Amino acid sequence: GPPGGSGGGRGCPRPWRWEAAAGGKAQRRGRRRGGASPAPLPRRCELSPAQLHFCTRIEKAVSAAHTFLQKNPKHEMTLKYLNYYRTMVDVDEYLVDLEAQPYEPIFVRSVKLYNNGDFRSSAADMEQALAEYYKAYEDCLAGCEGAYELQEFKDFYPAIADHFVSVLQCKVDCETELTPNVGGYFVEKFVATMYHYLQFAYYKLNDVRDAVRSVSSYMLFDPDDAVMQQNLVYYRFHRERWHLQEEDFEPRPEAVRYYNRTAAQKKMLDFARQYLQADDEMEVDDGEEPDPRDLPSDGEFEGEGDYEEGFFAEWWQEPKTKGDKADEGS
Repeated sequence: GPPGGSGGGRGCPRPWRWEAAAGGKAQRRGRRRGGASPAPLPRRCELSPAQLHFCTRIEKAVSAAHTFLQKNPKHEMTLKYLNYYRTMVDVDEYLVDLEAQPYEPIFVRSVKLYNNGDFRSSAADMEQALAEYYKAYEDCLAGCEGAYELQEFKDFYPAIADHFVSVLQCKVDCETELTPNVGGYFVEKFVATMYHYLQFAYYKLNDVRDAVRSVSSYMLFDPDDAVMQQNLVYYRFHRERWHLQEEDFEPRPEAVRYYNRTAAQKKMLDFARQYLQADDEMEVDDGEEPDPRDLPSDGEFEGEGDYEEGFFAEWWQEPKTKGDKADEGS
């Protein structure tokens, strides 16, 4: 039988619930602004819900509230605002995510096609969603290299370390920032989920070679998934039937690049937070002051061989000119 069961078996991708979003809209996340813009737009999580009242039209207020809720679905005040707007107008047509990423509606459409049994169109859309996601990820990384706002003034090296950690944290957060909200639910392991759908769609199309590579790509992100492990065993057992070579079991190159990059960034961030600590050499210790009786007295430095006199006698004489002939003749 097919790997992981047929149809809606336990191995198939879990269908997402669309009812929570009008028209199946499933978007979230603001775009990172690249470059060195001196005044970047605030992230969605930084927008004040009270600002929604300053919209000139109720339609804009509804869209702004809906956009904010994609990142903050449990924000009580914004939910109250949206419920209030529902008493004034039919808000369904204005429930638009103003900051939706291009891949989000494509992903939603692909899943719907999959659930309807149109596996060929579903696979084509999922491939497009995957490509758009990787493009958005590159844009997000580029945005992290933009202008850096100093929160406090530090010495040069601590300031450089803080900047480095800040950029790394921004890049690590890109994965979370780009995770879509589908019908009120965040799609966990979004990249792996796309390869999950591709594996079953390609299997249904009898394109086993692409199905196997999709499984191997999925396993990069979730190697302990028992169902996918079983699927891989199934494909290996029937490899001669489908004329599969060992290289067909390798993950797709773009999946390997993405996995290696995200894993390396997380390791670098952990290392930086552990070892690139702020220099506290000049900080004043708030501990107990030493007992005055334990401090050295001036008497220890009095008399012959005074350290201070010897020091100045040694170092505070006028420097000589290199190769002074008068000194050599004297």
